[in-house]
Amino acid sequence: VKPTILIGATGRPGTFTAQAIGKMAEHNETPVIFALSNPTSNAECTAEEAYRWSDGRAVFASGSPFSPVEVDGHLRRPGQGNNAYIFPGIGLGALACQAATITDAMFLAASHALAQSVSDASIDSGSLYPPLTEIRDVSLNIAEAVARQAMEEGVASVDIDEPRSFISAQMYSPTY
Repeated sequence: VKPTILIGATGRPGTFTAQAIGKMAEHNETPVIFALSNPTSNAECTAEEAYRWSDGRAVFASGSPFSPVEVDGHLRRPGQGNNAYIFPGIGLGALACQAATITDAMFLAASHALAQSVSDASIDSGSLYPPLTEIRDVSLNIAEAVARQAMEEGVASVDIDEPRSFISAQMYSPTY
């Protein structure tokens, strides 16, 4: 067996071992480690462990935040695989076009928009997600994709000529 990805949702710290991640790193240029259990203390391994045990080559995401880790002079930034990326954009896009339902294709459009929001720099630093500091832009990208998909599928009650600008105007801004 030569897995390329480990996905953890066990709630048991230490489930991903140095031996397992080291073996993955022998067979994969960039082993993917998802230690998704919350809180951080229950993650299957830490970001530092994943990076160190893979010689800094792992792509790591967790359910809770981990601090960046320096490995061999390179700063690795763990991603946080959190529903905060997807669901606000899905809700905003669906509300903007008054979608009657949220379809599987709309979820797929949201996931593609999220993937397109990840920069090469994020990938190079070991993260599969954009920085949380970009969450508003990511939500707008997702909302636009969701609204366009809803209109294409005919589940939108309102057709929007310029979805991006329309949705942007609908977004709440917490500045005063």
